[in-house]
Amino acid sequence: IIEQSTKAVRFAVGHGLPVMYVTEDTTRAKPQDVEKLYTAAIDAGAKRVCVCDTVGHATPWGVRNLIRFVRNLVQRVNPQVKVDWHGHSDRGLGVINSIAALEAGADRVHGCAMGIGERVGNTPIDLLMVNLKLMGWIDNDLTSLPEYVRFVSQATKVPLPDQYPVIGRDAFRTGTGVHAAAIIKAKKKGNEWLADRVYSGVPAGMFGLQQIIEVGPMSGLSNVVYWLASHGYPQEESLAQELFQLAKSTNRVLTDDELHTRARKWQESNAVPSS
Repeated sequence: IIEQSTKAVRFAVGHGLPVMYVTEDTTRAKPQDVEKLYTAAIDAGAKRVCVCDTVGHATPWGVRNLIRFVRNLVQRVNPQVKVDWHGHSDRGLGVINSIAALEAGADRVHGCAMGIGERVGNTPIDLLMVNLKLMGWIDNDLTSLPEYVRFVSQATKVPLPDQYPVIGRDAFRTGTGVHAAAIIKAKKKGNEWLADRVYSGVPAGMFGLQQIIEVGPMSGLSNVVYWLASHGYPQEESLAQELFQLAKSTNRVLTDDELHTRARKWQESNAVPSS
């Protein structure tokens, strides 16, 4: 393998190509084998080496140790060589492993939109960017990220789960009374910053989205009043109570259509006759 690798790298370098030397299944290889292969590839002219967790085997602790090992190796052989990390999500660790790789000294990490890839997929680049933004590691404007992910979902015909972090339909929805009351209280005080964070670990506005307050069996009256105000209805107590009791009689969150239908019916029955 060392001989073949050396020959291949030299051939590509000889034709003016910048070479990244990629080792399949690096995370399950013996360190001494990784050292020999990377040393040979770097000596042959490779500009990058790519550490691959091909089957999603690694844990964050293992990733840190391996990247530090490779970083030290590169420093000894040729400090100009860059280190890449390529992860998969078989254990659900794609994002955290990529963060661990960056912490340990990786120069670049790989990913795919929505994590689309073989088996359960690669590291979801969108969620990695979300976390790097929240951690202060990048300062990119990510307000168009949801639009990008939805476009990818449509183009690839890969469904976007409702519970997909940040971008899924349910990500910023709440029908719980206590949660909604805290958000509404902050909004009434004009503190949009707090309203976007009081019951959310991810500020919706940072990604071009907003908190959504719904009405369901776990809601408080404040949910109903807020919904009425948001949709231009009078915040009459009898109307609010009617919608509140409707919500309590169900075992799910009411749709906007259901609420609109009942609110309009109330308006019709409570209309003041013309003289």
